[in-house]
Amino acid sequence: MAKNTLSFVCQNCGAAYNRWQGKCESCGEWNTLAEEDTSGSVPVSIRSKRKGRTFALESLAGKSPDAPRLSSGMTELDRVTGGGFVRGSVLLVGGDPGIGKSTLLTQATSMMARAGHRIVYISGEEAVAQVRLRAERLGLSDAPVQLAAETSVEDIVSTLSEGAVPRLIVIDSIQTMWTDTVESAPGTVTQVRASAQALIRFAKKTGAAIILVGHVTKDGQIAGPRVVEHMVDAVLSFEGEGSQQFRILRAVKNRFGPTDEIGVFEMTGLGLREVTNPSELFLSERDLGTPGTAVFAGIEGTRPVLVELQALVAPTSLGTPRRAVVGWDQSRLSMVLAVLEAHCGVKLSGHDVYLNVAGGLRIHEPAADMAAAAALVSSLVNAQLPTDAVYFGEISLSGVIRPVAQTPARLKEAVKLGFKRAVLPESARGDAGGDAGLSLNAVNSLTTLVAEIAAKGSRRGEQSASAEKNATPARFRRGEG
Repeated sequence: MAKNTLSFVCQNCGAAYNRWQGKCESCGEWNTLAEEDTSGSVPVSIRSKRKGRTFALESLAGKSPDAPRLSSGMTELDRVTGGGFVRGSVLLVGGDPGIGKSTLLTQATSMMARAGHRIVYISGEEAVAQVRLRAERLGLSDAPVQLAAETSVEDIVSTLSEGAVPRLIVIDSIQTMWTDTVESAPGTVTQVRASAQALIRFAKKTGAAIILVGHVTKDGQIAGPRVVEHMVDAVLSFEGEGSQQFRILRAVKNRFGPTDEIGVFEMTGLGLREVTNPSELFLSERDLGTPGTAVFAGIEGTRPVLVELQALVAPTSLGTPRRAVVGWDQSRLSMVLAVLEAHCGVKLSGHDVYLNVAGGLRIHEPAADMAAAAALVSSLVNAQLPTDAVYFGEISLSGVIRPVAQTPARLKEAVKLGFKRAVLPESARGDAGGDAGLSLNAVNSLTTLVAEIAAKGSRRGEQSASAEKNATPARFRRGEG
């Protein structure tokens, strides 16, 4: 009989050690090592000494048919997946608890089942009655979705192998699944990896598409070993703040489509509603006439998105000023502040700086540099930016405004939403193409933009001082009373 081998496996990254230690040397996390039996992932009865079979080798030349896709019935979900679910593909969907993962999958599976496809929803966290209650609340109880509450992978595979092969299978969640091939508790690294491997093998063999729901850690990463993300074909992240109604579905990895597309949803009392025009939604509650706000014309995948950037610059009473940012990269903000102080003479060392992307959207592209700089300077000098202008452009370390991609798409979206002006890099003027009704203000350096905003702040300050002087009684101006 083989002797059991015990090792300590990190529950965050999957690294194995011979003895317990407080910190994992691979990922740097503390107190994540747990004792597991690693004597063998496969029983002796399965491990055979048969010879390997030969298989045919093919050349690179030749044509292969495109992988047929299955539409989910939701335009935003199909946009992120690349046009639908590919046969035999496995997707991993992660998100914070209560963000709406089960709601999204319940709506998608119900639409696909109504279209005549065999859809199976297997829940390892909820009972069948609980899933039915959610479907009833969403008005989808009449959809012919097949439900089950099961956690054994062997039982799931055996049941799904009977009858017609399902077109889509939802496993909610992969952390609750367990298999007999390993001797570990459900949710451990070994069990998650072995369960995912068994389900992936079933998907590739039968051609059924499988969606695995994954838990996330406190820092937003999908829990469990990172090797699972490499095993699956696509990794989708469902993001959003619990206090806001917006939800963003983003592709982190996708073997069958782009990874820079996003799907926008709105959480309502009847479930998730698709948002076909995110720009109009993000700008629906703009702070018009307030200094420190600028509209950024961004690109998410192939879709132009207009969003408001809000900045607040206030004097600090601390020795080290505070820098806080929500929805943007902290390092990018630090770089913009350094360029403003080094090349534009904007002294921010004695001020706290706060930057926020309205609507809960997270921006990744550097084209937001100029919009962020405009909002920061506007808040510092108390100057109102034009409410009908959009900003986009990348700032280099020398203070030069660099061009960005897809300028015509950004300007076209701005025109559609009623904007009249656009502040863009000088080198991108030729790509603008002369949109009707849009005045272009091309700037070559950040110094020019700062000077224009500072001039508006000076004029506003002089007007305020003049109005205050005129409102002061004459006897006070003479020093009487």
